[in-house]
Order: sequence, then structure tokens, then C-alpha cells
Amino acid sequence: MPHRDLNQDDDLADFSHREISALGQPKTVYVSGSGPAVVIMAEMPGISPHVARFARWVRDAGFTVYMPSLFGRDGAVPSADEGAAVFRRTCTSMEFRALGGGAASPVTSWLRALARIALDECGGSGVGAIGMCFTGNFALSMMLDQATIAPVLCQPSLPLDNPAGIEISAEEISTIRQRLDRENLDVLAYRFEGDHFCKAERFAAYRKALGEHFIERVLPDSAAGQDVPPFFEKHVRSPHSVVTVHLIDEQGQPTLAARDEIIAFLKGKLKTK
Repeated sequence: MPHRDLNQDDDLADFSHREISALGQPKTVYVSGSGPAVVIMAEMPGISPHVARFARWVRDAGFTVYMPSLFGRDGAVPSADEGAAVFRRTCTSMEFRALGGGAASPVTSWLRALARIALDECGGSGVGAIGMCFTGNFALSMMLDQATIAPVLCQPSLPLDNPAGIEISAEEISTIRQRLDRENLDVLAYRFEGDHFCKAERFAAYRKALGEHFIERVLPDSAAGQDVPPFFEKHVRSPHSVVTVHLIDEQGQPTLAARDEIIAFLKGKLKTK
């Protein structure tokens, strides 16, 4: 993959810019690659160059990436203030449930429909789903539909007001647990030890709800990169983004190993070589 400056806006020119209508609601989705489908949902404040880099890694490993535009300016490196404004708008949007927990964000219904479209287009045994930060738990909620079989939760941060909360109803997570047991599926999850937005209490709640199917990875804070964009420098003061902003792209680094483990997980579940 060619080197790109992560401090400059990314035009996403190597992705098809598609308008995909699901449940009667059109959204821009960036699609690239071939092979089984993987839906990648961006972290706050949007599809940044770091998120796009991760999507390209997944694509180049043999997958078709579907990256929906859910908030923010696509491909941008926003200022700290612009990123904060995106955060505030998203928190008050009808599509998202940032506070309170106990129920999934409404946008997850659209994402499940996108997964069905992706499965129809790409074929295979199922779809992978990777959520990050604000969208972290969306990958789990997508398992309410049979299309998604390989969910990855990177630093799931909702609900913001309850460190031990899970952004899903008790009935929904019970349904997912039954599916995990029945189909012998797993949920892969990552966080940094000192993350202020995804704390140990949240992973404990997932562990209690999902049992042995919840495969958790907790990275030391020392594994996080320090060269971060303005929004993170001002508003995200702890190690947070395992496979994007805080990833160190050097062999032997725990964050790069996490990226490789995610790709191996997808290959194993989606049965690629």
C-alpha cells in the first residue's frame, strides 16, 4: 500500500463512492476490494486518514470493505473545534444513543440492512463488522441479523455516562448470546488499559453477558503512539484508538499485532486464504 500523509486530508479516491439505500434511507458508502464483505464503521469524528488506512489494510488482506459515512467530513483531518462540533451533533442526532445505554442506537438497523446488501453482493459465509469508539458496539448489535458472523469491537465507548453500561438491550444481548452458543461464534474486542472512554467495567459487562465467546485484548498504555491529530490531542487525553490513531506501524508493536490478529480473525471466520 502506498505511503500516505496521515496529517493531510484523504480524497478516498481508491474507493468507489456509492450511495446505498437501506430501509429507504440513502447513505454514502465507500467500497473497495474483492472477497468477503467487511463493514468498517469509523470512530469519532469520522472517516479520517487513519481510519481509511486501516480499511485499506483490511481490503488488501483479501476483503471487500464497505465503509459507511455516519458523521463528520469524509477523509478529513478536522481541527479540534470542528471535531468537537461533530461530536456534539452526533450525540444529539436521532440516529445515535450516546447516553443511558440499555438500547442500541437506531442507526444499527440501517447497518444490519447494509450487511445484508454486502453479503448479497460479495457472497460467502457471512460478513465481518468492525466498530470503533462511538460505533464500537454497533458491530455486536449487527449480530441480531444472520448476515454478520465476525464482529470486532475496538474501544466501544457508549454509553458515555456509564462506564459499566452496554449500548444494547438485555433482550438483544440475550438473543446474541444464544446465537454465539448455537453457531459457535466469537466477539473480538480491544481496549487500552488506561482508556478513559472504554474502561475495565465495560469489558467486564461484556464478559458477563457473552461468556467465553467474548475474546478481549487489553493493551498497555505504553503501546500507544503519541503522534496524534488535533482532535485527539485536545479532547482524547488517554490512549484510545487501538488500530487507527494510536497504532504504531512498526513490527513488534502490540497495536500492529492487534491489526494482524483482527485480519486473521476475519480470514478464519469468513474462510479466506
